[in-house]
Amino acid sequence: MINIAIFASGSGSNAENIANYFKDHSDIKVKLIVTNNPKAFVLERAKKLGIETLKFNRDEFYNSEKLVDQLKSQEIHFLVLAGFMWLVPAYLVKAYPQQIVNIHPALLPKFGGKGMYGDHVHNAVAAAGEKETGITIHYVNERYDEGDIIFQAKCNVENLNPDQIAEQVHQLEYKHYPKVIEMCVEDLI
Repeated sequence: MINIAIFASGSGSNAENIANYFKDHSDIKVKLIVTNNPKAFVLERAKKLGIETLKFNRDEFYNSEKLVDQLKSQEIHFLVLAGFMWLVPAYLVKAYPQQIVNIHPALLPKFGGKGMYGDHVHNAVAAAGEKETGITIHYVNERYDEGDIIFQAKCNVENLNPDQIAEQVHQLEYKHYPKVIEMCVEDLI
């Protein structure tokens, strides 16, 4: 069994979608929801789904490697970022090489980098008058949105406002992220 930990900072709709996708999987299990936000709604979702949670603060994340020990003690093999906003430190990338994935709500390298997440991205896409946008699923390295691209999916957003763009992008996330995670994890089996 390959155990996944999902890192999330907010609502957790993607985390819930991923957990439901793997609920009855014979080889892959979402074992842990990890958050830096003790008030994140993802904790409620995890409780409802019966998934154990782990919380940490900025100091623990950046100034200690305790998190790796906690993940390893839970036999976590693969990390999934789903709305997790902090830059992943080098020690964690090194502990899980090519075993951490993230989803970005645009077609990287466009609209990526520090501060480019969620509505900031959708507003920038609309302001730029882009005809299409989409999602990028990529491996995580020590820099925002610069890891190797695994998968991209596009949607037409011509003449849409940021809220409409967000809705189009969310649909792509829900449809593709679990399947791409499964593909990546199956390489470990």
